[in-house]
Amino acid sequence: MDDMRDRVAVITGGTAGIGFAIAQELLARGAHVVITGRGQQKLDDAVAALGARASGARASGARASGVRADVANSAEMDAVFAHVAERHGHIDTLVANAAAGPTSVLGSITDEDFDVIFSTNVRGILYTVQKAFPLMRPGGTITLIGSMASIKSSYGLSLYSASKAAIRNFLGAWIQETRGSGVRMNVLSPGPVDTDNLRAGLARALGPDGVEAQLEAMRAGAPLGRIGEPRDIATVAAFLASDEAGFIHGAELFVDGGFSQL
Repeated sequence: MDDMRDRVAVITGGTAGIGFAIAQELLARGAHVVITGRGQQKLDDAVAALGARASGARASGARASGVRADVANSAEMDAVFAHVAERHGHIDTLVANAAAGPTSVLGSITDEDFDVIFSTNVRGILYTVQKAFPLMRPGGTITLIGSMASIKSSYGLSLYSASKAAIRNFLGAWIQETRGSGVRMNVLSPGPVDTDNLRAGLARALGPDGVEAQLEAMRAGAPLGRIGEPRDIATVAAFLASDEAGFIHGAELFVDGGFSQL
C-alpha cells in the first residue's frame, strides 16, 4: 500500500467528498499531501482528520498540510504553490478536483450562475494546472476531475455539463503543449457519487424531503444497483497517479458504474 511513498501530491477542493477521499487514499499509500479549500475552518478540520494538527492561516502536519485558496483566484493559487515549493520543492501528483455545481434552468440562468460555475470549473482548472506545472517533475501525473455530465447532461445542469466538457478539451491541447515533459495527464470523470454536495444539490432541486427518495431511485436504476462512494473515485485517482498507469496519457476514464451507457 506504499506505492506512493514520499511522493508529493496536491489536491484542490480536498476538504470534503471526492477530494478528501483522494487525499486519504494517497496518504494511505505513503504520499505527502497538500489540500486546498475555500473555508479556513473546513480546511483545518480536514487536515486534522487526515491525522495532522491544524493551526493558523495554514494548517500543517507531518505528511499533510493545507492552504486556504479559491482556485479561481490567481493570487491565492500562487500562494498555494509557493507553499508547496517551500515545503516540498516539487510536485509528483496534481489532482485538480475543486468544482462548483449549482443547478439553473434555461430562462432563469443569471450572470452569477454562469460566473460561479465557469470561474471555478474552467478558470480554476487552468490556474491550477498552469501554476503547478513548473513544479512538476518528469514522471509526474496530473488528473483533472471531470464528470459523466460532460457527455450526458440532465435537467438544470447545462452550465455544469458545459464546464466539464471544457476540461476534456483542455486535456487534448495540453498533452500536445507539454510534449516531452514526461508528465502524464488524464481526466477522471465520475458518475453520481454519494457526497454532501450531491445531497445538497438534490435538496435545492427537490426540497430536503425529496433527497432520499431520489437517491433510492438512482440506485434502483443503476447498472450496478448502487451509486458511487467517494473511495470508488479515490482508488482510481490513486491508480492514475501510480507507475502501473505509466502508459495512460490523454485519456478520459469514466468511473460511473455504467451510468453513462444508459
